[in-house]
Amino acid sequence: MNKLLDYFKLSPQPSNKLVELTLQLSKKPLLADLAHLIMLRASQLNGCAFCVDMHVKEAKIHGERELRLHHVAVWRESPLFSPVERAALEWTEAMTQLPPHGIPDSLYASVREQFSEQELSDLSFLIIAINGWNRLNVAFQAIPGSSDEMFGLTKANLN
Repeated sequence: MNKLLDYFKLSPQPSNKLVELTLQLSKKPLLADLAHLIMLRASQLNGCAFCVDMHVKEAKIHGERELRLHHVAVWRESPLFSPVERAALEWTEAMTQLPPHGIPDSLYASVREQFSEQELSDLSFLIIAINGWNRLNVAFQAIPGSSDEMFGLTKANLN
């Protein structure tokens, strides 16, 4: 069964609010550098091919190194990520795959060593936003690359 539906057309107001939230958070000073990694990792975990495709292309356009993009899936073993990036990726994984008994105090404490309360709050809302996008695009089977022209992603030269 083809489940592809245009939720932007059918629900424009909430779709645009989610775009606004994502863009607002992605422009915050700390998150501007982390957003692509965070959104790529959550999308990988959620099996969202549309979003993985999109965030790899966005990251490439914004100058991210290809090897780091390949290493996002194995960030724990990779030497390519800073302590702040590691904390963001670990928090992303925890919030995306909520453990049955919540976020461990030890994880919260280690993440707080890297982020202020404000930064952690903003980071958490960005993770919530990408998880929302992932759920929409997985549920409605969005086709990877189908919005490249609309989002200006053809500039990535990754066909």
